[in-house]
Amino acid sequence: MSQSITDYAPQTITELVGNPWLAMPMAAGIIMGALTVNVLMLVWAERKVSAWIQRRMGPTEVGPYGLLQTLADMLKLISKQLITPANIDKPLYHLAPLMAFAPVVGAVALFPVSRDYVLLDNDLGLLFVFALGGMAVIAIFMAGWGSNNKYALLGAVRSVAQNISYEIPLILSALSVVLVVNAMGGSTASGLNLSHIAWVQSHEHVWFILLQPLAAIIYFISALAETNRAPFDIPEAESELVAGFHTEYSGMRFSLFFFSEYTNMLIVSMLAVVLFLGGWDGPLLPGPAWFFLKSYALIFVMMWVRWTFPRLRFDQLMTFCWTVLIPLSILNLLATALAISVL
Repeated sequence: MSQSITDYAPQTITELVGNPWLAMPMAAGIIMGALTVNVLMLVWAERKVSAWIQRRMGPTEVGPYGLLQTLADMLKLISKQLITPANIDKPLYHLAPLMAFAPVVGAVALFPVSRDYVLLDNDLGLLFVFALGGMAVIAIFMAGWGSNNKYALLGAVRSVAQNISYEIPLILSALSVVLVVNAMGGSTASGLNLSHIAWVQSHEHVWFILLQPLAAIIYFISALAETNRAPFDIPEAESELVAGFHTEYSGMRFSLFFFSEYTNMLIVSMLAVVLFLGGWDGPLLPGPAWFFLKSYALIFVMMWVRWTFPRLRFDQLMTFCWTVLIPLSILNLLATALAISVL
């Protein structure tokens, strides 16, 4: 490729439109439309994947192959009455669904689905994605505390412990990639820029999963825990918590939590694609096609894991993080730093 690593700079939607006041609502509309379709299709896909694993049919009646079943479920949620429990903490209870919903929409704007274009290019994009993802923990705790329900509070406390713990190996595995990017891109390269991370892999013709296989495995396991997916779905354990932190939410309030959970699945998968699978890089097909093919392949694996493995006990979940994942991620980071300094 003729373009050097340090010269790479994709066009943003503001540069394409020329007016930031027009670009912002356009970007918001694009993101919301895409995420709505994403959630509708992922709910249908999860029901089909679970049915395939358990030798069932899944949705078949509403639309061809049951494709419109999720749309019918969405209309049902919109029409359901919003029931508010007594003696709740009103500010926390009502703000929690919005707190869970808003950050995931902002995080999606940072991902480079194409080599030449990105909605928002930021040199601290990776940091912002982790920061916005951490706000989901606050939203879950707000929901559990504000609901005046002991089961919801237990689910929220579990979620705080789980997410804070698994964020450590998740971030450490990403830092290993940052070190590699800075080593390949020189001092002017920003290892925290998502577009730059993908571009370095394309430019050097190597995906970082080949250079950082242990970091990729640690990241994926931690991502399952961060999105509250089985076997790490302790905050929503129906068998002992009814439904966890969102027990007292109904209608559209519940759907916002549902929306954020499936969007978080897409976010952690897209981040894995950027960090380890070359982003848009791939032969024949256009860049966006490769980006989303890789992302949804990872989501399929997440669904497969959910319907294959049983839920862990809480002590097993925390022990696995602190005695296995965190030490391995620290060792991998130190080995990466040592290899870079020597080579």
